[in-house]
Amino acid sequence: MVNRIRFIKRIFCRFVISVNEKSNSEMLDSSLYFVPIAIGTFRMTMTYLLLFFFICPAAIGQENWNVSLQTYQGAILPHSKNISHLITNKPTGYLFSVNHRVNGSKEWHHTYRFPEIGFSFHTQNNHNETLGDLYGLYGHYNFYFLNRKLQFRVGQGVAYATNPYDKETNFRNVAYGSKWMPSTYFMLSYDQARIWKNIGFNAGLLFVHHSNATIKSPNTSTNTVALNVGLTYHFSDKDEVQRASSFDNYPQNMRYNLIFRTGINESHIIGMGQKPFYHIAAIAEKPLNNYGAAQLGVDLFLSHSLKELIPFLATSFPEENMNKDTDWKRVGLFLGYEWYLNKLTAEGNIGYYVHDEYKNNGSFYQRLGVRYYVTPNIYGVLSLKTHFAKAEAFEVGLGYKL
Repeated sequence: MVNRIRFIKRIFCRFVISVNEKSNSEMLDSSLYFVPIAIGTFRMTMTYLLLFFFICPAAIGQENWNVSLQTYQGAILPHSKNISHLITNKPTGYLFSVNHRVNGSKEWHHTYRFPEIGFSFHTQNNHNETLGDLYGLYGHYNFYFLNRKLQFRVGQGVAYATNPYDKETNFRNVAYGSKWMPSTYFMLSYDQARIWKNIGFNAGLLFVHHSNATIKSPNTSTNTVALNVGLTYHFSDKDEVQRASSFDNYPQNMRYNLIFRTGINESHIIGMGQKPFYHIAAIAEKPLNNYGAAQLGVDLFLSHSLKELIPFLATSFPEENMNKDTDWKRVGLFLGYEWYLNKLTAEGNIGYYVHDEYKNNGSFYQRLGVRYYVTPNIYGVLSLKTHFAKAEAFEVGLGYKL
């Protein structure tokens, strides 16, 4: 048995390596265009089958566990004219997921109708040699509605681009400025469990966002919308569900937060280099119920990339009409919502700059992020600050709640 597992591991690793080999470079003869695509599809299919059978022995007999494999085809949205030359074919991909349905032992399991927690591995073949392919690893939540027939998934993780921007060898790829980048996806699917024995079916819509949050320029990013279809295998005949041992009422009084966020980013001028930023927020929040709290806050933005960009634009691009003495500091007011999910919570903000002399990013900004509570008062933060489809910063921080 041990030798067989080792053999499977070796074969699996070989296939993973083969998948990462770019087949696009083989497409020199247009008459052979579909040959590398077929080879790549066969390799990917075999990889996922091996991954499925590698996980199965450990999960057989385990209640509330399932795996799913979906394939998808879609289109890259032309959200910017700067990537129009990169949208030449319809991307295709696979999404392999391992899911665990919570059993009801905690209150939030019941509050959110027994969601699933899991991780997923995603591949996307853009069928464009310049753009390259994408691989991603995510953590995700599955939420169910309509008697568990409608599934909504949100996933956050990190993706790898096989052919990012390079000023000498790949200067046309302005979508991805780095090999590694944050990535988010959403999926809305019809889900029917156990239609034949332990095998289920699902199909729906998938949205995948790839962006390095301007950690390194260029970062035009891509947004893919696709139709997906797949199968699910449950490792038990039925899921275990139990009543919560206790129910807690969250305090409904006002709470106050102080958050410090930091990281590095680069301006839209390629080659100016990565600089640190410091974002400080003060927030007053009012819990509305056991699901979440409304927020009202103020942000102070101190970005050294912007500090160096302003005098550069003033001297090198006079047509920008930028004054070299323009204040690089910005202040914003925002409304937000924190969504309670056990120790892990999600938050979203929409803000308005009350002080912004730079002005080139518009008057509004947005933020999506997660918090993890180490104690009831101290939490870590990961968030993405954007100006609609244009990301500005991937933030890492620490917060304190009174």
